[in-house]
Amino acid sequence: MERANQAQKTIVVKFGTSTLTQGTPKLNRPHMMEIVRQFARLHQEGYRIVIVTSGAIAAGRDYLNHPQLPPTIASKQLLAAVGQSQLIQTWEQLFAIYDIHMGQLLLTRADIEDRERFLNARDTLHALLDNGIIPVVNENDAVATAEIKVGDNDNLSALVAILVQAEQLYLLTDQQGLFDSDPRQNPNAKLIPVVDEINEHIRSIAGGSGTNLGTGGMFTKITAADVATRSGIETIIAPGNRPNVIADLAHGEAIGTKFTVQADRLESRKQWLFAAPSAGSITIDNGAESALLMQHKSLLPAGILSIEGRFSRGEVVKIRTQNGKDIALGMPRYNSDALHLIKGQKSQDIEQILGYEYGSVAIHRDDMIILKK
Repeated sequence: MERANQAQKTIVVKFGTSTLTQGTPKLNRPHMMEIVRQFARLHQEGYRIVIVTSGAIAAGRDYLNHPQLPPTIASKQLLAAVGQSQLIQTWEQLFAIYDIHMGQLLLTRADIEDRERFLNARDTLHALLDNGIIPVVNENDAVATAEIKVGDNDNLSALVAILVQAEQLYLLTDQQGLFDSDPRQNPNAKLIPVVDEINEHIRSIAGGSGTNLGTGGMFTKITAADVATRSGIETIIAPGNRPNVIADLAHGEAIGTKFTVQADRLESRKQWLFAAPSAGSITIDNGAESALLMQHKSLLPAGILSIEGRFSRGEVVKIRTQNGKDIALGMPRYNSDALHLIKGQKSQDIEQILGYEYGSVAIHRDDMIILKK
């Protein structure tokens, strides 16, 4: 598949159930077709797109002809288990019209909070994007328990945006954006076009759930925007039923409510790395030191002399020179046991030595910060 070779931004787009059903009791396929048409255009232009989709429970309820079930967690899980395949099949069929491949990821909060599972999810998402495949992400409601609560996919979309280091997050809903009061009760309510700071006033004017089809309300979108903007990701709440809304947002049109970033993405990542205690250290040779400091490259196994401490994949470690000077912090792609086996070896031999591989580098440049001299 030929795609535009210019570097483009990564966008995460979250759809609420109300957006996908358009207020009906089932998925609105013509509307979803219009959504996919916009994605196809952006995909052709080279944008990296991630979809976070609600709608599994609504799809399951429709597929089972709207059964009368008790209002229990088990009932929601039943509907999600049945509906998830219907939901993903619909997305797949629509993308196939444009010869675009998609890949499904089912996540829970535990997948994000556990460091190694976080890295696995991140690597999978990046692998899909690097190969021109659109990831479609949903909460794993069929096995989750506490995770089935108001705003799961709003919060999940913010975490996914952090995983893929997105520039923008679009939260598409049945509202036009954030208003200064509830537009359903106050006809004079005014849309707030830009929010520079999410404070108590902003939280206080966010209302509850607008429909009984989904689980998310405006308040959860504000929470998601807070998480994303603090990680340097611009967030926009916009109307999902507006024609061409996704493509227009991607091309810079002012629609809905924009939440400006609260921190530079790199600086936010640095603060997180500095805050995490180091679990060990890696001593590197002079060649690797020069590659890191002078050429701004990743750390390869060949440049590692020794490893101290026991640490898991993704824990923060110190990187030090042969003279014992700490020059960087980083998150290794391999645990300490694996690094002992591959230190000093060529990258192409990693899989032969370990029986698996998480890439050719020991610590990627994106997962590393250089300490001030």
